[in-house]
Amino acid sequence: MTTETTEPTTSQDTAPAAPTTTDPDAALAAIGARSIPEFAGVHEVWPRGERLRAVREAAAAYKVRFKEQGQVTAVRSVDIAAAPYPVKYAFHDAVAVPTLPLISMVNRMIVVQYDDFDARPRTLVFEPTVPDGSARAPFYSNLQRLVEKVPGGGLLERFAVRYYNEPSDVLDVVGLRPEDVDFCTFDHLHVQDPRMILGSSAVIEGESAPRPPLFGDARMLVHRRELATLESMHPMQWAWYVEEGLDGVDPDRFVTFDTDIELGPGIALLWTPGHTDGNHSLVINTPDGVWVSSENGVALDNWQPELSRIPGVRRYHEALGREIVPNANTLEDSLDQYDSMVKEKTLADRSTRDPRWLQILPSTELVDWKRFWPVVPTFRHGGISYGTIRPQR
Repeated sequence: MTTETTEPTTSQDTAPAAPTTTDPDAALAAIGARSIPEFAGVHEVWPRGERLRAVREAAAAYKVRFKEQGQVTAVRSVDIAAAPYPVKYAFHDAVAVPTLPLISMVNRMIVVQYDDFDARPRTLVFEPTVPDGSARAPFYSNLQRLVEKVPGGGLLERFAVRYYNEPSDVLDVVGLRPEDVDFCTFDHLHVQDPRMILGSSAVIEGESAPRPPLFGDARMLVHRRELATLESMHPMQWAWYVEEGLDGVDPDRFVTFDTDIELGPGIALLWTPGHTDGNHSLVINTPDGVWVSSENGVALDNWQPELSRIPGVRRYHEALGREIVPNANTLEDSLDQYDSMVKEKTLADRSTRDPRWLQILPSTELVDWKRFWPVVPTFRHGGISYGTIRPQR
């Protein structure tokens, strides 16, 4: 297993070793990234109505500068797997007609290539979910045991689960090798097992040898609060995290940050707390404008309920005067999540396919399978692709 802590090399140069300093600005500078000043302090503004206004205004100001800086080189999404999810969580109990208790959502991995602020070409993979790791989260392991006990449970599993590609297969699809990847990240670490991505010196239960890293020397970008949650979980958080997910993982494989950061022209990770304390959203600038990806919602209906045809979602918006409907499996802080989704809406541009809809791509998106009608997305992007992904080693 590789335990090298230096930055991955590129075809142009060799990046400096990761600094041992705890200075967050120095840590970001070492990977060609920097913090975003427009958002400094907005999440501490009080009272809460003023905070929402501050978040919206900061997002609008940053969007101007973000778009002026340039675009990413290339981006492509590839589906990994579809998994079941409770309807009551997906739309905060807004669905107003009898339905199946579970719908299905597709997780996709997004590969982004960009130049950092030191002009080094970089490759980032967003949401490289390993299904075997997600199955270790208590919510899904308990659901699996329940399905096994119910008559016809196997049929239910076939009804809601589908596998497309493992993260390593996605690299083959886009023409990359593991050593081409510089960084990986998740919007948050619900049902993610970092050992499956970064490797582990400890043997995972049920396996016979230590697991090697999936993407060579790639490091994981993670908000400091999200990593801390995995290190010490509250009982209200426990069901959604893989409790042993850090066992044997070299801590130097993580690059942590405390706020909103931009990785290079056209790519940023915005801190969007609420769904989890350390949630962050991928924001990229493309030839069609700005896209945002996170799991604050599972469909565009969550961000634009006024356009939704899912029974009850528009009524939720109208009755409560809320411009979003959150993905609400945890509700660690629903007010923060509301503000974060407004932050995302403000950054996203309008779709070129249908300008009514924003370019928000849920990192795990509600399927449009007829078997789940009427809980199907009113409008669905289904993926994203710009430019050509190329090996950089």
